Amino acid sequence: MFQLNKENVLNWIIGLSLLMMPITALILDEVYYVNLASRITILALAGVGLNLALGYGGLVSFGHAAFFGLGGYVAGISAHHAFEGTNFLSVIIEIPGSDQMLLIWLVTIILCALLAMIIGLISLRTEGVYFIMITLAFAQMIYYFAVSWPTYGGEDGLSIYVRNQLPWIDTYDAMTFFLVCFVLLIGGIYTTSRITGSVFGSALQTSRMNAVRLSTASIEPLGIRITAFVISAVITGLAGALYADRIGFVDPSMLSWHRSGEIMIFVILGGVGRLWGPVAGAVLFVCLEVFIGGVTERWQLFLGLVLLAVVLFAKGGLIGLVAGKARHV
Repeated sequence: MFQLNKENVLNWIIGLSLLMMPITALILDEVYYVNLASRITILALAGVGLNLALGYGGLVSFGHAAFFGLGGYVAGISAHHAFEGTNFLSVIIEIPGSDQMLLIWLVTIILCALLAMIIGLISLRTEGVYFIMITLAFAQMIYYFAVSWPTYGGEDGLSIYVRNQLPWIDTYDAMTFFLVCFVLLIGGIYTTSRITGSVFGSALQTSRMNAVRLSTASIEPLGIRITAFVISAVITGLAGALYADRIGFVDPSMLSWHRSGEIMIFVILGGVGRLWGPVAGAVLFVCLEVFIGGVTERWQLFLGLVLLAVVLFAKGGLIGLVAGKARHV
């Protein structure tokens, strides 16, 4: 049953504020801020994916850029072949390109799930720093593979000359594209909410706190963690596909460990294990980058100070600072 408390009220404020930002910008004829809202929404979706693994499962993954970049490359490569009228891997098998988002999202979901399953089966048998390093190693392997893949631009990246489409929807329109991103963000948050409020979510959080106790209840912690890791990867991969469409470009930087670090910063700033934490963190991150970055190139210094303050004095992140202690399932 829905309960009105400080955190729920704050979540509503964050959601409505994010929705009103592009509407207000559109009224004022400031398309730049509509596109900025789309960027915030996409990055927040990536954070929502990581938050499921990190915040609820205690899985400190430094490899989520692999899924983010994979989604971006699926969108970019598919659009590239659709624009040129060529086939993917035409020497081996003829797979035509497509500019349909629904198909691209389906392929992204499948590939991210498979990749996360492979990474999870190996990395989730370890804990702590070993898990972090294995996820990072996988992400870096995929990063260097993209760098050495000249067919799709290598380290120079790949331009997307057409924006991928949805049936009966004009995705070239800035406001419409924002709404598509916003709906997927709400879908990601809703999915996380349903998962964490279920028996599976309780098992996931128990595996974070005491895996041995979970095993004594005849529930295998590895299976729970792998499932959460796969769902987390899929959500982040969808964000990557949207991000590539928004900027019209995809390159290996989407796969870099720096990107993994940024996504983790969103989660930490907003509040680890908070449903809307990644959204609040993405808003703060992008605002610091745009507004302080417009004044000085050293905006990361201010980001570091804010992050340090959150870690030291507001361990529940921005949402925890306002709403108080988290309510765990």
